[in-house]
Amino acid sequence: MPLLDDRTNQANGTAHARQYAEQAQKLANLQPEQETEETGSTQAVQAKFVTPLDPVVETANGKRLPTIPLEEAVKLNKLKDHVDGMETPRSPPRGTVRPGKDGAAYGARLHSPPAAQRVEGAQDDTPEAALADAIPPSRTNPLFPPLPMYGPPTLARTLQCWFFMMVSSVLSLGFLLAICVGAAADGVPRVASYVRKRLMLQNPKKKRPFYSEEIKRAQERKAAQRAWVQQQRGTRTPQNEKGIPQDGEFVPTEGGPDPLVVDIGYYARRVGLDSEEFDVETEDGFIIKLVHLYNPREYVKPPAKSHEADGPKVFENSPRDSGFAEAQPFDDGNKKYPILMMHGLLQSAGAYCCNDDDSLAFYLAKSGYDIWLGNNRCGFEPKHTQLKYEDPRMWAWNIRQMGVMDLAALISRVLSETGFPKLALIAHSQGTTQTFVALAKEQRPEIGEKISVFCALAPAAYAGPLIGKIYFKVMQSIGPGIFRLIFGIHAFIPLMMKAHGFLPPTVYGWFGYHVFSFLFSWSDQRWDQGLRNRMFQWAPTYVSAESMRWWLGRECFAKQKCILATREEGRLEDKEDEEDDEVIKHYYVDREPHVSQRRKLQRNLTSFHCQTLTHQHHDSTRGKYAWYDDRFPPLALWVGGADNLVDGRRLLRRFDRGREPHVRVVHKKIIEGYEHLDVIWALDAIEKVGKEVREVIWRTADHDSQLLCRTPVGCEKPLEEDPDISKDVPMMHSGGRLRMASISEAPPALAAIRESLGHISEDGNSGRVPSTTTDHSREVEGEHEHVSKEAEEFGDGPNSGARAYTETNGSTERQTDGPQDRTNGRRTTGRSRKLSEAVFTDLQEKGNPLG
Repeated sequence: MPLLDDRTNQANGTAHARQYAEQAQKLANLQPEQETEETGSTQAVQAKFVTPLDPVVETANGKRLPTIPLEEAVKLNKLKDHVDGMETPRSPPRGTVRPGKDGAAYGARLHSPPAAQRVEGAQDDTPEAALADAIPPSRTNPLFPPLPMYGPPTLARTLQCWFFMMVSSVLSLGFLLAICVGAAADGVPRVASYVRKRLMLQNPKKKRPFYSEEIKRAQERKAAQRAWVQQQRGTRTPQNEKGIPQDGEFVPTEGGPDPLVVDIGYYARRVGLDSEEFDVETEDGFIIKLVHLYNPREYVKPPAKSHEADGPKVFENSPRDSGFAEAQPFDDGNKKYPILMMHGLLQSAGAYCCNDDDSLAFYLAKSGYDIWLGNNRCGFEPKHTQLKYEDPRMWAWNIRQMGVMDLAALISRVLSETGFPKLALIAHSQGTTQTFVALAKEQRPEIGEKISVFCALAPAAYAGPLIGKIYFKVMQSIGPGIFRLIFGIHAFIPLMMKAHGFLPPTVYGWFGYHVFSFLFSWSDQRWDQGLRNRMFQWAPTYVSAESMRWWLGRECFAKQKCILATREEGRLEDKEDEEDDEVIKHYYVDREPHVSQRRKLQRNLTSFHCQTLTHQHHDSTRGKYAWYDDRFPPLALWVGGADNLVDGRRLLRRFDRGREPHVRVVHKKIIEGYEHLDVIWALDAIEKVGKEVREVIWRTADHDSQLLCRTPVGCEKPLEEDPDISKDVPMMHSGGRLRMASISEAPPALAAIRESLGHISEDGNSGRVPSTTTDHSREVEGEHEHVSKEAEEFGDGPNSGARAYTETNGSTERQTDGPQDRTNGRRTTGRSRKLSEAVFTDLQEKGNPLG
């Protein structure tokens, strides 16, 4: 019998070894006959679980391949364990399973432990299990269907790739031409109107909100260019530069006419800064670019070797592993607090560096922060440790991998370089999406423990009305197979990136603006139009067709209209919100007078340091379906009031209505009139966003880190005091920032009238119930029509006779129910607003209707 058992075990071992070899080859990078001495053995060795949902392949040469299906990973590891003689093969790691309000379960697993070992929150595979706790199919959740799997190169796979590349190059080109034709047709009425007004000797540009400021800045740029050209370039700093002395802290080392280059360092040098690039390797083998901004007068770049990728380790490196500390020998108390900035869809890190000194990245760097600009995988230069561009595995990823892998790798590298335990994260649009996804309970919530505050600009969690446009609906109607046939299995419409190489930069920028403006319905009304072509040199970048399918295809975001919940769950929340609105309308509308944006910031940050979280709802029913746990970092949000691409108001409502009891919102702001890109590109974005971001980051940093760091400009005074605007970061060639501060301030007469009417008091209470007002940009005709429509939908509420005030062309007007009410002899406009709906602009401005 022992001999028989030995033979049986030997036979089983041989079978397991054969199966393991087959599985290893199936998941390898190359076929054995394709390997060379240079590549080494690329056969799969085992699956490494980055998260319980993200197994990646470790190959024999010590490198990694992207995410594979869970079943394949489990099979490879079990066979390896059998071959290694392990009596009990390892089980795949388990993570949190999040129940959905509609019965969905988020966070799939292949197996479930015995009932005695099951922990709270784990899934259940018993027949009597509740639907919310039952095991879903083997995929992450309904919003993230399985990615296609491609094996090592074979003749059949090569033919398949060539077929998709040829067919998609034709079909996607047709799609792109259709978009261009649509953009041209959409622009015909505007061009005709412009020509007509010009023929009538009118200047249509005078209606732009900041037309005078644009003219002044254009003149100042030309003067600075002429001054630079007159000097011997590279030997002396040009004289007579407005706003900066010859020996100022930030001295430009580049200048002259703008050549429109895709180089962050060039534009940094134009404002007295500089940059360096680091290669960062993700846990699935992608090489992505991390850009560091610095002041060349106080920082010496480390050796080139320090800029190389340091392997796929995440949150394992210590500061001793880098040369950063040697390059930045700041004493304790003079270090700079680190900030990582993440860009939006089809953009790159350069989006934060387009507006000279008013670029958010440059502004924060000059304020005293250590700025790191992150890019996502592929970007302008697709790069992987093993895969090539034509390999479809290079492109089998979507928003999940960008959050779980790219974001984690970038944060880890910044912390390793700087030595801080946490950093501040600023993200715009898709950057907020990948962060919100990565921090979910069932994804990689431990990332939140490395973030001191998450500043979300134009947060993209819910879809806006733009998703209903006809061309987006067409894309939603086609299935995955047809989508891949049209757009391929590699990069999404790579011709857009190829055009960057052969089109003149000015032409490329012009086309980029008009095509994206048509697609996403934004305008350049608030931008510095003289810099617009520069802005669109940084887009588009390479993204995978699978990623765009997640955004626009039949199954995912475009269908569900949310990044972490199904459409049915959204309907259930809408029903709850309707009930809440009735309560709010009758009892909680207009409880406080109007307060300034500065006062709101002060109160929000004061609440952050309060031990009693009075602003949090304690609704156990709603909290059961929360997306996040207590590892979610403090959150600050800036929402565009005229943003049709995403619905930031609905995200605010999610936090206001108790659905995320563990999320601590330290500041939130709705900027009426702002479109999707205005939060980073508007001429007054520094006034409305940048200064608040700067202060939020400093006030939320931990005390120990504050002691190590220099205090940023504008944060020297206590929170209760207003900062001294005369000591703000100077602009290199312009006094534009001070001009913008004066433009953004409300006329003194407005505050005086409000106070005289009893609308403002020191203790925050007035003798009557006042109306709530929201600041409106007042220069563009018709831009606030959506506000009037909302007022009609919600009605005037219980205080129908309450007064509302609006600023129109610098004058203060009073509007009542009467259509002919006048102030100063002029009729009020239809752009004023009496708010009675639940639009919260401050944490403590409204009571808790659910508490």
